[in-house]
Amino acid sequence: MNFEKQLELADLIFPNVNESIEDYLTKYPKRDLKDGAKVTRYAPSPTGFQHIGGIFTALINERLANQSEGVFYLRIEDTDQKREVEGAISLIIDSINKYGMNFSEGVTGEDSEKGNYGPYKQSERKKIYNVFAKDLIKKGLAYPCFATPEELAALREKQIAEKITPGYYGEYATYRNLDVEEAIKKIKSGENYILRLKSPGNPEKRIKFHDLIKGDVSFPENNQDIVIIKGDGLPTYHFAHIVDDSLMRTTHVIRGEEWLSSLPIHLQLFDVLGLETPNYAHVPTIMKLDGNSKRKLSKRKDVESAVTYYDEQGYPIESVIEYLLNIINSAFEEWRIENKDADYHDYVVELEKMSKSGALFDIVKLGDVSKEVICKMNAEKVYNLYEKWSNEYNKEIHELLVANEDMIKKVFNIEKNGPKPRKDFAKWNEVEGKIFYYFDELFAKETINDVELPKTLNIEDAKEIIKKYKEVYNFNTDNSVWFDELKALAASLGYATDRKAYKKNPENFKGMVSDVAGAVRAAITHRSNTPDLYTIMQIMGENKVRQRFEDFINL
Repeated sequence: MNFEKQLELADLIFPNVNESIEDYLTKYPKRDLKDGAKVTRYAPSPTGFQHIGGIFTALINERLANQSEGVFYLRIEDTDQKREVEGAISLIIDSINKYGMNFSEGVTGEDSEKGNYGPYKQSERKKIYNVFAKDLIKKGLAYPCFATPEELAALREKQIAEKITPGYYGEYATYRNLDVEEAIKKIKSGENYILRLKSPGNPEKRIKFHDLIKGDVSFPENNQDIVIIKGDGLPTYHFAHIVDDSLMRTTHVIRGEEWLSSLPIHLQLFDVLGLETPNYAHVPTIMKLDGNSKRKLSKRKDVESAVTYYDEQGYPIESVIEYLLNIINSAFEEWRIENKDADYHDYVVELEKMSKSGALFDIVKLGDVSKEVICKMNAEKVYNLYEKWSNEYNKEIHELLVANEDMIKKVFNIEKNGPKPRKDFAKWNEVEGKIFYYFDELFAKETINDVELPKTLNIEDAKEIIKKYKEVYNFNTDNSVWFDELKALAASLGYATDRKAYKKNPENFKGMVSDVAGAVRAAITHRSNTPDLYTIMQIMGENKVRQRFEDFINL
């Protein structure tokens, strides 16, 4: 290799680059952190769509950093500027912060950042990448490639036809061994080019690596001359993240398993650049059941893939986080049972305990987790969260909530403080269906066809019960007396008040006292399954209850 010519080529391509790799390693020294502290990052592209998988990956990174007293930072990977969406960076930051994760450093806004290891936008790090690329050219480990898109397409077709592994490598890398003098002439004449790595890999050899989730993995060495700097002067992901993770002193690269096959390329880049390789952990892809088979959760097919879905449906943030922790470590569920009132931040996430295969996303399981989360909230918190959600997604119910705040807080407090608090809903868009009957404005929309009755009653039987009950109903009693009076009426109407007697001779009775209570429930709520009936009537007030009786009779 002619070192003088390589240096001339490097200076021609990067005439204004005078720093060395060592200069930047000095500028961004190893972080002063305690032993075992992890430096992790969330590094999305600003494309506008927030996938739940992004929250999943961010949560793993955030938990590992914070529970080890390390650093969790945000890096924006915006080298593919054609895909960038205006406002996407703010959307990313807002989403992560909303889900209870805060960055130690990194990008803080569309045009702001904090921390000593920036810039944290790849589009602003071009000068840094050029230093590393120039170093490779000087050493003969990278070269300018003048192949046109048409030439590359023709090469690929030829390789596929001949059943040869497609790619730009070895004898198929046309410009790999181009004389340096010739390359200089082409550049000076204005020909377009990109920069490629001159791969030293041999696919006959294998590399072995320990992934913190997948375990020990083995791959053939990379022999592809991958692109490191594109025609627009910006780096590819392969090259940029190597430089960034080295200079930002990332200790753990935690990313989707779709990047596992690229690991040989990345390990090779660390090696040729003389940089320390971080730990890698490849997170299993979030899957869903589709019939009897599993498939990747798709942003095109599955509404639940979008982070906005959980906002719109009204899942509390805590519910989504707790469910994702269930997916991250299956032991979380047992931990939660043993630590019912603990903050989820107390749970220690362990990469080694993650599933190696696809993480199955189950919306039904999310609902179960969310019911547990909501049932542990006090009435004040439930009201505040529901009020905030309805203000954005259900204006009609929001106005009613605000106008009846005290009443609805009482509703949310029904059977809340006992050993088994009610689990009425998993998300805020289910609440209206559970409380609508407290509001005359919503209840008035109901018709006779909406009334739910005990199986033993028809509508006329129920009306007859209410005609009798409204005459004896006493609002000013406690729960025990109220039920005794209801039983007395039931007995006078021919309904059994003793279950054993009813089971022994059912033909002697019209039904059970529960059927009479069911008629009363239907009259004031139109529903067969509600919280404690006595409490509902006490919250509604005597006038409303009596009016409901009259309206029911006249249905």
